[in-house]
Amino acid sequence: MSENTEDKAPEITEETAVETKAEKPAAKAVEAETQESSAPAIAAEMLSTLDFDWDNAGKKAISYNSTERSRLENLYEKSLSSVNDHEVVEGTIVGMTSKDAVINIGYKSDGVVALSELRYDPDIKIGDKIEVYIESKEDKGGQLILSHRKARSLKSWDRVNDALNNDEIIKGFVKCRTKGGLIVDVFGIEAFLPGSQIDVKPIRDYDVYVGKSMEFKVVKINNEFKNVVVSHKALIEEELEAQKTEIISKLEKGQVLEGTVKNITSYGVFVDLGGVDGLIHITDLSWGRINHPEEIVTLDEKIQVVILDFDEGKKRIALGLKQLTPHPWEKVDADLKVGDKVKGKVVVLADYGAFVEIEPGFEGLVHVSEMSWSQHLRTAQDFLNVGDEVECLILSLDRDERKMSLGIKQLMPDPWADIETKYPVNSKHTAKVRNFTNFGVFVELEEGVDGLIHISDLSWSKKIKHPSEFTKVGDEIEVVVLDTDKENRRLSLGHKQLEENPWDVFETVFLEGSVHQGTITSINDKGAVIALPYGVEGFAPTKHLVKEDGSQAKAEETIDFKVIEFSKDNKKIIVSHARTHEAEKPGAASSESKSSKGDDAKKAVKKVKDNLEKSTLGDLDVLANLKSDLEESEKKAAKKAKK
Repeated sequence: MSENTEDKAPEITEETAVETKAEKPAAKAVEAETQESSAPAIAAEMLSTLDFDWDNAGKKAISYNSTERSRLENLYEKSLSSVNDHEVVEGTIVGMTSKDAVINIGYKSDGVVALSELRYDPDIKIGDKIEVYIESKEDKGGQLILSHRKARSLKSWDRVNDALNNDEIIKGFVKCRTKGGLIVDVFGIEAFLPGSQIDVKPIRDYDVYVGKSMEFKVVKINNEFKNVVVSHKALIEEELEAQKTEIISKLEKGQVLEGTVKNITSYGVFVDLGGVDGLIHITDLSWGRINHPEEIVTLDEKIQVVILDFDEGKKRIALGLKQLTPHPWEKVDADLKVGDKVKGKVVVLADYGAFVEIEPGFEGLVHVSEMSWSQHLRTAQDFLNVGDEVECLILSLDRDERKMSLGIKQLMPDPWADIETKYPVNSKHTAKVRNFTNFGVFVELEEGVDGLIHISDLSWSKKIKHPSEFTKVGDEIEVVVLDTDKENRRLSLGHKQLEENPWDVFETVFLEGSVHQGTITSINDKGAVIALPYGVEGFAPTKHLVKEDGSQAKAEETIDFKVIEFSKDNKKIIVSHARTHEAEKPGAASSESKSSKGDDAKKAVKKVKDNLEKSTLGDLDVLANLKSDLEESEKKAAKKAKK
């Protein structure tokens, strides 16, 4: 009978017949063996077994036609899974040993996974389904090679990438704390949760989150370095955005709300208004000046604030704290007026002045020009320091604009009040050189009293192109007061006036017609500059440089020159060399000239003597030399007269 009633009974084929025939000779051989044991009989029987089918021995002889055989093969193939190497498939744990777990994936053979790969789940058991990675369908021993760890890792990266692409919320387990944040287990992958992405408010203690399961969003994946960054803050922000929109829609300028100080920075304070944050700028914390917001508020403090402005698009809210109290200018004494004295503290220093706080929020500016009577521009740091207590005079007061200017120098005596008494004309003083201009030197006689020495009043004899050739900044210099202008606070000073004017003496020495030895220092198109005795310079026109042999005098030559013009007012001497070798008229005219020169020499000596007696701070050496030379000339003239 057939095992399956639906199958047809097997037909008797030639193979079946061969099997039946083979049984009869074998039986006869056994019987013959018992009856006869002759060798020829045994040999004959062994030859008859050569056609025996050993492969089908003991099996039922069942044959299938080609159609049935094909149908059965298809059913067998469908009962097995079709798998490929390096695929991730789901399998069932069908057995467990002390080291391995046997996994059935529906393939023709089962695979084995080391229990060490399942250690993360201590509750795993036979019958549980797990994902495995097919490393090889068949190794050298015909074994199916599987890995759960690789399957879990590959599947995790797919899940993480899908979560990023789909903006999906995933769950993770906070494993431990690390520098700058936390390590989170997400699908078996260690992801990084930055401290700034834990919550919308700053977190001071990360350890409170360790060991907790939380929801996250994947915000960044680096597939090259296998790095994943997640954020819990992103979930909170989405919720807050909806709250912010609702809260901002109900806000109005001037509305007073209660909030909690959330964060303090150097520029202001962030306040939580119950789902939306606002900023109080440092200038809106107090009417008075402060250095840091911590002077006014503390962290987590509940405060009342007023809404100054808000931007619905950018969701920014500007808050104020000082606006809840009256402005200090509104409390200023109504009797306070210009000219009153006030005391305050220096709160801010700038190059142009200092801000002095009379009361918190009520302050005035002391300009640097109002700190001292000195006219030299300096910075406020030269006079005051932050924190100094000072007394000032109110110079201007504008209650509408809330501005006040103060002065300090007004409380000190004005040095120009009695300037004519302290610095009368022709009085002599010592001054300090402050700075130069092209036209003179500015000097300071005392704090607040400056004067100008014009370049023409520096020296009688030297031709000075710039004051820096004569003195230096910071040097002390003797001066004479030439003029006083109290109204415009100006003093005209002189330096050369400390000495007698040597040109009064030069007038008697460099008489027209007198001859003096000089050196040509420079030559130009118009003539030459001649260095004459006693440090005096003269000028010789080109035509007056002709020598007796007709040649032209050259630079650095020392020759005689005759004075042809002398101007004391213009300090100018015109000389000529050509006139020294021109023919003199004979006779009386010559003796008269010599006699005249003798008289002139006597007059010059007398004048020099007078100047020596008058001279105090003058150039005594020059005048003494002049006296000596003139006396010598007088003696020579007397000898010639006797002859």
